[in-house]
Order: sequence, then structure tokens, then C-alpha cells
Amino acid sequence: MTTTSYETENEPFQPLQAVICPVTPFQQNCTLIWCTRTMKGAFVDPGGEVDRLLAVAEEHQVTLEKILITHGHIDHAGGAAELAERAGVPIEGPHTDDLFWIDTIEKDGPEWGLPDARRFATTRWLEDGDTVTVGNLSFEVRHCPGHTPGHVVFFNREARLASVGDVLFQGSIGRTDFPRGDHATLIASITEKLWPLGDDVTFIPGHGPAGTFGQERQSNPFVGDRVLARES
Repeated sequence: MTTTSYETENEPFQPLQAVICPVTPFQQNCTLIWCTRTMKGAFVDPGGEVDRLLAVAEEHQVTLEKILITHGHIDHAGGAAELAERAGVPIEGPHTDDLFWIDTIEKDGPEWGLPDARRFATTRWLEDGDTVTVGNLSFEVRHCPGHTPGHVVFFNREARLASVGDVLFQGSIGRTDFPRGDHATLIASITEKLWPLGDDVTFIPGHGPAGTFGQERQSNPFVGDRVLARES
């Protein structure tokens, strides 16, 4: 388990802390984020292993306030229903265009080695430009289709932190060969929705290590500036 802390001392900005908890055989990065002033938090993409996730929240003395979902794939959302029921919290996200993925979670569970995964009913569908809150923290919502049509990204401007799900990885990008995936749309989401947020933004991907947008613009073989310049 990897722990990364983000804090700022200048009012009215609030401190943010995040703990990345890889779960399921896919080692999907479920992230516990919380406001250290209120100790209220949210899990982003609880794919499974709910007992472990609840233990992580208890270890850090975080009161779970909600669940945030970037997209409807089973490894990111398969544990959301159980966690919401046990913690008594709402679910926010993804965009409604991922409903068809959410509807397949229970059917796909045994095939992917996640027999306990369940479909969930979101409390709030998210749109581009929406805002979600966690304690005193505020996250901007960016609709970033391509990997899935309803994928969203959560961005905290003050901490310069983005939870990007399977849109972008260190040295790679999300797959687009799933139903309703589209490579050109994904590239546009990254370059038009993420890069303008700033090179200094740290991103937590759905799998693998965190990185920065600036590093990816320099070296990513799919969306690096030099690569895209050659293709234009």
C-alpha cells in the first residue's frame, strides 16, 4: 500500500491526504481521500475487498462520507454496493453513459474472478463541470470519455491532485478496445481536459504508480507533446 500526502496551509484552502489501496486480482488503485480538518473522507473506485477498505479507513480515523466512481468497470466499481451499504454512505459518479457497464457487473463477476461484485445504484450521476465535496475539500469533475463513454476524473485544484481512473497511466493510456471505447476520443480527453490543468498536477491512475502531467507530456509514447506533434 502506498501513502501520499498533499497539504496546503493557506486559507481558505484545506489540506488533503490520500492513501492508495490496490485491491482485487487486478491490483486496481482504490484511493481513500480525506480532509484532515474534518477527518471526513471518500473512497474512489472501491473495486472489492471491502473488509480491508473499512479497516484502512478505521486505521486512519477517517469517517467515510461518500464513494466516488470514475467509471463502471468491475475492477473499479464491483465493491461499491457493499461498501455503500455497510458504511451507510451515498455513491457519486460516474457519468450516466457508463450505466450499461454497471448493469453488467454481476454477470461479469464470476468470469473475472470477482463473484461478490454487485451492480450499484448511484446517488448522483456526474456531468462535466460538476463539483463534488469531501469534508471541506472540493473536487472538479471532468468528463473524459474514450476508455469508457461515461468516465470522469476528479481534480482538487488547491492540492494539484487528480484521480484519473483508467484515462491515463505512467507511460501509457487506457484501453479503448472495450465496447464504446474510442482511441481518438481518449486522446482528446487527455489533451483537452487534463493537460490544461497544468504540468504540476500529480495524478493517481487506476493501476500502477502515480505521476505528473508534465512528465507524461514529456515522455508518454501515446500522448507526449512530441508524439502528438509528429501526428498532427
